[in-house]
Amino acid sequence: MGWIETSGGYAVALDGAKVLCRNAAGRTLKQVPPKLRDDAEVVRLRQLAEWLERHERECREQVDGWLVRSLPVPVALLARVWPDPAWQAVLRDLVVAPVAPDGSADTARAGFLRDADPVRGLRIVDLDGDSVRLDPAEVETVLLPHPVLLEDLSELREFAAELGVEQGAEQLFREVWRRPDLAGSGDAAAGTAGAAGTVDAAGPGVWRAYADGKFAQLRHATARAVSLGYRVRGGQAVCPLVEDGRALEAAYWLGDDYPEGETLTGALEWRDTAGRRLPLAEVGPVAWSEGERMAALVYAGRVVESDEEKAL
Repeated sequence: MGWIETSGGYAVALDGAKVLCRNAAGRTLKQVPPKLRDDAEVVRLRQLAEWLERHERECREQVDGWLVRSLPVPVALLARVWPDPAWQAVLRDLVVAPVAPDGSADTARAGFLRDADPVRGLRIVDLDGDSVRLDPAEVETVLLPHPVLLEDLSELREFAAELGVEQGAEQLFREVWRRPDLAGSGDAAAGTAGAAGTVDAAGPGVWRAYADGKFAQLRHATARAVSLGYRVRGGQAVCPLVEDGRALEAAYWLGDDYPEGETLTGALEWRDTAGRRLPLAEVGPVAWSEGERMAALVYAGRVVESDEEKAL
C-alpha cells in the first residue's frame, strides 16, 4: 500500500504484515522508531496487519474444513469471495469437481481452479491441460475432493508439478492414510495386523498404531494437539469429520492425569454423534485418513529413547 505521512516528517506503510517506516529523506528504516510506536497511524496499520493475518488464517481454516468434511460448496459462494486476495490465495489451483444431481462428485471432470465469476462460472484447467468453463447453470456446487478420494493421486501430483501449481491449502500434497483390509478380522482379534498397526483386543473399533507414545508431561501432548489445530476433550485429541453426509469424529487418547505427569498415548477410534464407537470396517476413507493423520502428527512429538524406536 502507499505511504502515509505521519509526525516528524516520517511516513509509514504496510508491507504484508510488517509496518515499514521511512524518514524525511526518503530512506526506509530497519524498524519503526520508538517515538512513533504509539502514533495513531502506526497503531492503525498494526491493527490492520493483525486483522489481515487473522482473515487469511480464517480463510485457510474454512477451506480446510470444506475439504476434510467433504462439504459441497456453491459456485455462487466461490464467485463472491474470489475477488478477495486472501480467499483467492487459498482457493486458486485447488482441485474442484462438479457435484452431480445425485450428490456424487464427478471427478472425471475435475480440474485446477483458476477463476470464479458470478456470470461465467468457474474456469478450471482440466486433467488434460485444457482451460474450460463450468457453466453455472449446469454446475451449481462443487466438491474440493480430499486427496484420498482422488484416483491416480501420484499422477495428479506430477501433473500439478508440471503446471507449477502451488496450492494455498493442503490438498494434493496432503499426506493420506488408507484403511487396511480388515476383512475377517472382526475388528477385535488380538494381534490382527493392519498396514500400520494392530486392532486392539479390548474391543472393536480401536486402532493402536499410535499407542504407547511417551510424553514426559501430559501437557506436552495436549499442547501439541492444540498447536496442530485439534481440540482436546476428555483426555483425547478430537477431529470432527463428515463422511458421506454423516457427522462423526476421530478421537485419540492422550491421557487424563495430572498435566505435569508422564503419559502414554492410547488407541485411536472413530465415533458417531451419539458417541457410539464405529467398527473399523465402517470408517470411510476420508475419516480414516484424517483420524490417522491426527494421531500420527501428535505421536511424532513423543519422546524417542532408543535407536530402534527412532527407526520406526
